[in-house]
Amino acid sequence: MHLLKTLSLVVAAVFAALTCLGLVCLGLASPARAQSDEPGCRPEMASFRLPIQRADLTLANLAKDEIRLTFVGHATFTIETPGGVTAATDYNDYVRPQRTPDIATMNKAHSSHNSRNPDPGIKHVLPGWDPTGVGAAKHDVTLGDMRVRNVPTNIRSYSASTDFDGNSMFVFEIGELCVAHLGHLHHPLEPGHLRALGRVDVVLFPVDGSYTLDQTGMIEVLKTLQARVMVPMHFFGGSSLERFLRLTDGQWPTERKAEPSIVLTKSTLPARPTVIVLPGN
Repeated sequence: MHLLKTLSLVVAAVFAALTCLGLVCLGLASPARAQSDEPGCRPEMASFRLPIQRADLTLANLAKDEIRLTFVGHATFTIETPGGVTAATDYNDYVRPQRTPDIATMNKAHSSHNSRNPDPGIKHVLPGWDPTGVGAAKHDVTLGDMRVRNVPTNIRSYSASTDFDGNSMFVFEIGELCVAHLGHLHHPLEPGHLRALGRVDVVLFPVDGSYTLDQTGMIEVLKTLQARVMVPMHFFGGSSLERFLRLTDGQWPTERKAEPSIVLTKSTLPARPTVIVLPGN
């Protein structure tokens, strides 16, 4: 009995040591719990377990008319140009590309859409709100063969009131293609928003239907934009995505891709607006 008791104590000690090495000593606490300690944390973060890590693949160079769009996760995409310029949308501290982008856009609504510690190697960090609180953010940046500008929108504040100009839709112009990332859009688009956006070839839009605009409202936004490529994001594991796809069944064709990256050109865009689903969450 004494021997068995001793062995039990040894096993327990080894287990505790491994637990410490695997979790406590390396600081791998659950992101959801870590985020709950942050000021301004909202329930949106509850769906996160660990930050998404993607393989740092070496991708082929792009032809002069091509762009590469990669879904990193949540609301973060990378957009690459033939000249090698890379932008990351809704850059944050939980889900981010492994390679440092040249341009990072951010939004205010939740901490999963902005970063308190952006990589110092980023050349242009563009918050979608005015940090001074004076008015709307105003960005129009050209780097190499990419132009990035913003169109301000409103968001619901934590107290359920309206935070005017607290969000931005970001527009990325590369060659003949125009890509719009709708960010954390909370309301239908007005004529002024549509004029400011201009022609949109590719739209990246949230489909959760609760933290952002409801799905019926988002469908109306998409009908108005008439982008030839529509890529859903912000769908929390898939149930809200499938609900959205059921709502749009028969309205637009849907293509599901096996890889998170697609290469697009103006001349090869679908003939009619098409939903393209990239793997992610």
